[in-house]
Amino acid sequence: MKASRVGMILMTIGVILLISKSDVVVVVEGAEVSCNPMQMSSCMNSIISGTPPSKQCCSKIKEQRPCLCGYLKNPFLKNFVDSPNARKVATDCGTPFPTC
Repeated sequence: MKASRVGMILMTIGVILLISKSDVVVVVEGAEVSCNPMQMSSCMNSIISGTPPSKQCCSKIKEQRPCLCGYLKNPFLKNFVDSPNARKVATDCGTPFPTC
């Protein structure tokens, strides 16, 4: 069981690294946001394990919120970003999860 969890974590990191090679810039309310899923790496432990998010994670979730719909449309990121723990992290950080 533990080996499969480690494998899943490594696979998730690999997928994120592959996808993160290209940044997308989104302009929201006059501010540019660089959409890069690696920006949320400080949230990975909380999303995978369900532990409370750090202040840095919450800051990145809020910063990357305009990008979440794009991440949800990406078949490689959807299961990670749309997981129950990811929604819990967003809620714990006071960041409403988007409806896309």
